[in-house]
Amino acid sequence: MGRVITGIGASAGVAVGKILWWKKVVRNIPQAQLSTEQVDLEIARFGEAVSAAEEQIRTLKSETERRIGKKEAAVFEAHLAFLRDPAYVGEVKDRVAKEQVNAEHVLENVTTEMHDMLRALPDEYLSARADDIRDVGDRLLGILTGQEPFNPLLTPPQTVVMAEELTPSETAQLNDNVVAMVTQRGSKTGHAAIIARTMGIPMVLGVTEVDDLSDGTTVIVDGDAGVITVHPSADEVTAARQRAEEQAKHMEQVMANVKEPAVTRDGKRIDVFANIGSPKDVAAALNYGAEGIGLFRTEFLYQENDHWPTEDEQFEAYKAVLSAFGEKPVIIRTLDIGGDKKLPYFDMPQEDNPFLGERAIRFCKANPEVFRTQLRALLRAGAFGNLWILLPMVENIDEIEDTKSRLAQYRLELTAEGQTVANKIPVGIMVEIPAAAIMADALAPHVDFFSVGTNDLTQYSLAVDRGNERIAHLYDAAHPAVLRLIGMTCKAAAKANIPVGVCGELAGDARLAEVLVGLGVTELSMSAKQIAGVKAKVRTTSADSAAKTANKVLAQESIEQVYSFLKHHVESK
Repeated sequence: MGRVITGIGASAGVAVGKILWWKKVVRNIPQAQLSTEQVDLEIARFGEAVSAAEEQIRTLKSETERRIGKKEAAVFEAHLAFLRDPAYVGEVKDRVAKEQVNAEHVLENVTTEMHDMLRALPDEYLSARADDIRDVGDRLLGILTGQEPFNPLLTPPQTVVMAEELTPSETAQLNDNVVAMVTQRGSKTGHAAIIARTMGIPMVLGVTEVDDLSDGTTVIVDGDAGVITVHPSADEVTAARQRAEEQAKHMEQVMANVKEPAVTRDGKRIDVFANIGSPKDVAAALNYGAEGIGLFRTEFLYQENDHWPTEDEQFEAYKAVLSAFGEKPVIIRTLDIGGDKKLPYFDMPQEDNPFLGERAIRFCKANPEVFRTQLRALLRAGAFGNLWILLPMVENIDEIEDTKSRLAQYRLELTAEGQTVANKIPVGIMVEIPAAAIMADALAPHVDFFSVGTNDLTQYSLAVDRGNERIAHLYDAAHPAVLRLIGMTCKAAAKANIPVGVCGELAGDARLAEVLVGLGVTELSMSAKQIAGVKAKVRTTSADSAAKTANKVLAQESIEQVYSFLKHHVESK
C-alpha cells in the first residue's frame, strides 16, 4: 500500500504518473542606486521589457486558443491589460524616477503589493487575478534579468507536474504528456485550477508533505478526493487506471447530451446556467449547453479601463450578451467592488477590514452617480433580451427598495429621453451574507428571485478567508452550516413562490447536485465546462429521493461526514 497524502481537490479525475518538479527560477534582485543620468535609460529599458512581454503573451494567447480554447486563452487578455495599466506599469516607472533605483527592484515591490491586495479581495473572480499579476511580474523579471524559466513543453510522457505554485501561463503551456498536477499552494478558484479543469487534468492543491518526493517518484493523483498516493502498489495502480478509463467513457456520454435539458427522473426541470466574466465567454457558454447566464460579473468593465465606464460602453457590453441569449435569462450582477480594490481613476478610502466594508451594494449607494450610470445602461440593454438584475451583498430590505426606487426613476428619465426600455425586469439579490439567509423569509417578498453566492456565504459563515492558504482546508461550501443556510433560503423562496439559484463554486460540483435539488434549488450556474457533468447528475436524480438525501446530509456534523455519507450513498445506488 502506498503512502496517502491529503490535499484539496481542485480538478476532478484520477491519473497515474511520475513526478517532475517545476523548477522555478530563484532570482536574487539587489537594489541598485541610479544616477540622475541613468534614470531615463532605466525607464526605457523597462519599457522594452514590457514590449517584449506583450509579444510573448500574445504568442502564448494564440497557442492557448489553438490548443485549449478561446475562453481559456482569454485569461491572457488580463495579462495584457496589466501591461497597459498605469497603476502597475506606470507605478513602476514613477518609482524608478522618484527613488532612482533599478527597475527589477521596483518591479518586485510593486508586483508584491498588487498581488497581496488582489489576493485579499472577497470576490473569487477578482481574487484569482492575484495569480495573473504575479505571472506578469515574473515574466518581466525574467526578461530584465535574462534568466530563462523552466520549459514545460519538454516534459516526458505520464508526467505529474509538482510545484510550489503554478501560474496561469505555466499551466497553459503544459503539453499532452502531463497527466496531473500537484501544488503546495494555490486556490480552487484561481486560473491555474480553472485551466486544469478545462483541460481535464486532475489537480490537487495544498499538499505539504513533499520533502521526500523527488523526480521520477510514481504517484496516483485523485482530484476527486484531493489526495495523492506515493509509491502505490500494483493493485492500486491497476484500480486507478481502470477508474480513469471509466471516467473518460462517462465524459464522452454526458457530452453527447450536453444541449439537452436537465430533468429529474420524476419530471422536475432544473435550469443549468453559466457564469461569465465578460462577453468573450458567451460562445463557450452556448457551446456547452447553457440555458441562460446565472451570473454575469460586470467588474471587468471597471478594472480593464482607465476611467469609469460610460453608460454607452456598459450598454454595448450588456446588449451583446443579452442579444446572444435571446429569450433565455441573463442575470447581470451590479458592480461588486469596494475599499479592498483600488482603481487608478478613483481614490478609495482605506479600510481596516475591507471584507466587511463599503463594498458591492454599499459602495453603489455611497456613489450614486456610478450606480446611476450602470442602472441606466442595464435598463436600456434590457430591451434586447431577458434581463434579470442581481444585487450583491444585500442584507436588509432598504437596500432592495432603494435600488428599485432608483430603477423606477431612471426608467422615467430614459423614457422621457426617447430611449427604449424593457417593460419588466426581475430584480433579485445575492444571498451571500449569513444574515440574508437567516432573514430570507423577510427579504423574499421584496424580490423576484434569490441567487446564493456560496463562495462568500461559506467565507462569512465559517470565518475562513478563502485566499489564506494556511486555513484553506477549512474552507468548503459542503459544510453542514452552509448547506443549512441554503436550505433556509430555499424554504423562504418556495413560500414566496420565487426561484432560487446557486452561482458559487458549489453549483458546479456534481457530487452536491442531488443535495442542492433536494434542498429546493431551481437553478444552478457554473463555468461552462462543468455544465455537462451537472446536467447528467440531475438526470439520474429523483426530486423526491433528493429531498430525503438532503435531509440526511443536513443532519451530518462535519464536512468529512457529508462527503462520507455522499460517497456511501452513491455506492449504494
